[in-house]
Amino acid sequence: MNLLPTEPPACTKDASTLCGQVFQVTNNEWLSASAGWLVTKPIKILMIVAVAFLLRYLVRRLINRVTRMPSGSKKLPALLRPLREKAPEVLGSAVMERRRQRAATIGSVLKSMATLLIYGLAFILVLGELGIDLAPIIASAGIVGVALGFGAQNLVKDFLSGIFMMIEDQYGVGDVVDVGEASGTVEAVGLRITTLRDINGTVWYVRNGEVLRVGNSSQGFAVAVVDVPLSYSADVEKATELMAAKAKTLLEGEALAPNVLEPPEMLGVESVTPEGIKLRLTVKVRPGKQWAVQRALRANLLAALDEAGFEPPLGRYMSSPPASR
Repeated sequence: MNLLPTEPPACTKDASTLCGQVFQVTNNEWLSASAGWLVTKPIKILMIVAVAFLLRYLVRRLINRVTRMPSGSKKLPALLRPLREKAPEVLGSAVMERRRQRAATIGSVLKSMATLLIYGLAFILVLGELGIDLAPIIASAGIVGVALGFGAQNLVKDFLSGIFMMIEDQYGVGDVVDVGEASGTVEAVGLRITTLRDINGTVWYVRNGEVLRVGNSSQGFAVAVVDVPLSYSADVEKATELMAAKAKTLLEGEALAPNVLEPPEMLGVESVTPEGIKLRLTVKVRPGKQWAVQRALRANLLAALDEAGFEPPLGRYMSSPPASR
């Protein structure tokens, strides 16, 4: 039985096709029958790869353009304009670093997603041109993806939390936050890790996926709360009037006035303890300035009450004993 072909392929009889043209030039049946695969397929694959590289380059340039902050400009990058921003203006120069880092991080995520999508699609198209059955490959990739997802679920959780935190602008560089186990000023924000520095100078690295709740002291406004202790024998009404007048005068001064948003509010008696009475005063201030205002008010109010003759709690026990004769 003769298994070798006795006649040339049918395509060689059509001179208008690539197969027919190659057969006329080479008179080689195998080469003419394979011309489409040897010439057309590589050209298509090269075109797919070239288009993928070009598309990725253009997309990355576009992302860089919308995430770039012009030098010295205070405007938001184009990428952040549709998103809500909670950065307080009181942070000053830290706002610029916060915006730059937020835009750069979101841009990095978009670049990675675009690269994965474009190259993945190009890879599938190349395999299709080579005549490879994609069903087993896709099924295997799905199984591998599930396995990696289970093995790296904490890492995926950190990245997803970081992405949503960036988009929602829950906190950023310069904010004073409490994330549970650590609290302090945010120094850097990444997709996986947030870096804090507490009041003692210790740097904390917090995984974004482990942050269940965030207390941000640097958004919108803050409230300075001052509790002043008095003895039981003190005239509460007179002390209240004195504290309100003194606080108003102090907050209208040049040192504290830029930080104050509303006049102080004297709430009166906050608590009664075995040691004495506590009077509470509050004032609405700019975010992040509550601690400085509290310290200034506390020191001046205590001094004013002392000058007016108000005795502190347990004053008779805490005062110095009379000198011996």
